Amino acid sequence: MLGGMRLNTFSERLHFQSPLYPDNLFGHLIATAVPGVEEWRDGVYRRTLRLPHGFGIAALRPFPDHVACTLELSDSRDSNTALDLCRFLLDLDTNPLTVDAALSEDPLLAPLVSAAPGRRVPRTTDGAEFAIRAVLGQQVSTKAARTHAARLVAAHGTPVGDLFLFPHSFDPATLAVPQSRRRTMAALLAALDEGLDLSAHADRSVARSWLSSLPGFGPWTVETILMRALGDPDAFLPTDLGIRVAAEALGLPTTPAALVRRSEVWRPWRSYVVQHLWATGDHEVNRIPA
Repeated sequence: MLGGMRLNTFSERLHFQSPLYPDNLFGHLIATAVPGVEEWRDGVYRRTLRLPHGFGIAALRPFPDHVACTLELSDSRDSNTALDLCRFLLDLDTNPLTVDAALSEDPLLAPLVSAAPGRRVPRTTDGAEFAIRAVLGQQVSTKAARTHAARLVAAHGTPVGDLFLFPHSFDPATLAVPQSRRRTMAALLAALDEGLDLSAHADRSVARSWLSSLPGFGPWTVETILMRALGDPDAFLPTDLGIRVAAEALGLPTTPAALVRRSEVWRPWRSYVVQHLWATGDHEVNRIPA
């Protein structure tokens, strides 16, 4: 229920071009899930949706040939938009054969691609939400970032069924984070209020330039937002510790500048390289809980 209004429920199969490697796709969403906004229960990932005519909840379960999707919507006019958001979230419209073939041309990446064909990039259904969460997660662990986000939701979230919609508006001064991060958050919220578009269909060059101009937004934060919120297939994170550790193990350059030069041959699919490199580490984002 939302404000006493009953949610309309319907189900759909989300089809995709095979193969699809679900472990990092759902594993990442589960490991970073914000309590109250997202949950993993009995093999189903659920999260709230902010939609043009109202709100909703999407429930997604992976199968070998499709993803089962159940939607609960406050307004049935949002059904197509909600389905599109779910497809974007799971990167289901990418042709994995094209990506895998291109990355397999690099002999250092070929074994990774062969071991996990069809690896996708886990994205988001709400670009503004993801950017806010990215700022909350700066220089802290995944667990700490989830804790900060959960507190924000508990204080300012909008109830949708048994979950909450992530807030886009709040006072950064109330956050239990360093003052520098409060200033970064304030700058982000002001930019969003002024028209910064972080949706899947936004102009990536405009978004990258605007984000880069904000205080506290370094290349890692900007590129992560471009990759996850705007669906940029070529975002790259050469300063990320996990990427540098994986690069060293594979015999790739480890300094950011040298790694960027080496990465030119992976264009325009470097976001997928990020996923393959991250997957070389033993982290919960790389697996679906048993």
